[in-house]
Amino acid sequence: MHAVANDQSATATADRPALVEASDLVMQFGGLRAVDGMSISLARGEMIGLIGPNGAGKTTMFNLIAGSLRPTSGAIRIKGADVAHEGPERRIGRGLGRTFQIPRPFAEMTVLENVLCGAQHQAGERLWMNFFGAGRVAAEERAAVDKARAILDFVTLTRLEREPARVLSGGQRKLLELARILMADPETILLDEPAAGVNPTLLELIIDRVVALNQQGKSILLIEHNMDMVARLCSRVVVMAAGRHLAEGRPDDVARNPAVIEAYLGGAAA
Repeated sequence: MHAVANDQSATATADRPALVEASDLVMQFGGLRAVDGMSISLARGEMIGLIGPNGAGKTTMFNLIAGSLRPTSGAIRIKGADVAHEGPERRIGRGLGRTFQIPRPFAEMTVLENVLCGAQHQAGERLWMNFFGAGRVAAEERAAVDKARAILDFVTLTRLEREPARVLSGGQRKLLELARILMADPETILLDEPAAGVNPTLLELIIDRVVALNQQGKSILLIEHNMDMVARLCSRVVVMAAGRHLAEGRPDDVARNPAVIEAYLGGAAA
């Protein structure tokens, strides 16, 4: 495994309060507990990996933190506020954004238009403002376009801004989804398998952009099966198996943990 790319997260939990904290989460679907008493915390500026075998409950955990699922029990706090019963829109407003393992952009809209969909709290969203505040609406729209273009430059998709999103490769769609999330100025980003289905060249670009975001102060929680990528990016890794917290520590230490090895080789499932 490679050396950790971002050393600032190594001591983040020791000297900084949790930005996002999930405590004793349970998610029950009938008789199945997909998440079973799971806890995790993310400090400001930290980047940690959430790993585990297929079916361990990682994506369900993400859905709980992002607000697309409501937990059966347990607490979720963002900057100290209890958000367990708030939906994704409220959590975006609190600075929490997430990507998905399989991006689904608006295929016939341009790349630029897709990014603009991530803009928050635009005056033009209120019908009456288009009649009585047209100047403000126009100014906000110009500012949003400028911001979207700057973000497209950051994710290296500027040359494709007028192309329909359907022409993008899998890796480019991952970058587009990240760009759309960045329009909301999140403090915390949940990244769901950014390496999945991405060619090696674009993967290096994605890794570079994720590191840059973390260096800008973004807190990042990463689900990823590519352990080389996890080791390069994260100084702390949390392992799930069968919906529960199995292990936690530095990537190299976790990789040598007998319980983790058994979970992966034994195919533990949730």
